[in-house]
Amino acid sequence: MQKIKRGSKVAEELAQDILRKVCAEGATPGSRLPSEATMVAEYGVGRGSLREALRILEIHGIIRIKAGPGGGPVVVGPTTTDFGRMATMFFQAGAMTFREVIDARLLLEPMIARMAAERREPELVEQLLAAETSTSSDAAYLKTSANFHWQVGSMSGNRILNLMSHALEDIFHARVVGMLFPPERREAVVEAHHAIAEAIARGDADAAERLMREHMVEYARYVEQRHPALIDEIVEWH
Repeated sequence: MQKIKRGSKVAEELAQDILRKVCAEGATPGSRLPSEATMVAEYGVGRGSLREALRILEIHGIIRIKAGPGGGPVVVGPTTTDFGRMATMFFQAGAMTFREVIDARLLLEPMIARMAAERREPELVEQLLAAETSTSSDAAYLKTSANFHWQVGSMSGNRILNLMSHALEDIFHARVVGMLFPPERREAVVEAHHAIAEAIARGDADAAERLMREHMVEYARYVEQRHPALIDEIVEWH
């Protein structure tokens, strides 16, 4: 534990110190933090500063405050949704648009597919090939399609790129929920996913990158054609 400096923003520094301790101890999602009284004594701060520090961590999705008897701060762990939610605040402040979100994904996703093919971890390749993009319903299609991109991202070996890519996907999907390819076009998506998976499985990085780019461009064109006003809409903090 680092000593909290006087004259600094106590709650922010305390939040940083709590996070350092959570990471150092390897706390997993569901782990409970010490009681409020224990942390007040441990850090030598007032209850108000501690509660503000915990609120900072809660806003950023690191912990949640469980109410009721036996409640208190519980570790949640980082998620792409929380990271994306934080990013939308900066996107809105900078008047950034969904076109820029799409452009960023068009750069990241093909690069990630290339890295997945170059890395080609056998167990993950097997899981990717076994996964199916379902067209049985809108819900199944959305879930399995998103899972395909998540699996490819996980195979890249770069957790920062994976986090950024899927946070952008979460931001986009939160706005365009229900804006899916129509049923008659979904078989083409299934085929595209299969071709990308096969390219990754055989270690063909050039093909994996090209096929992923073509796949992403096709969806971007569809959205722009069907919902042209959305593309230049400013991302809102949510």
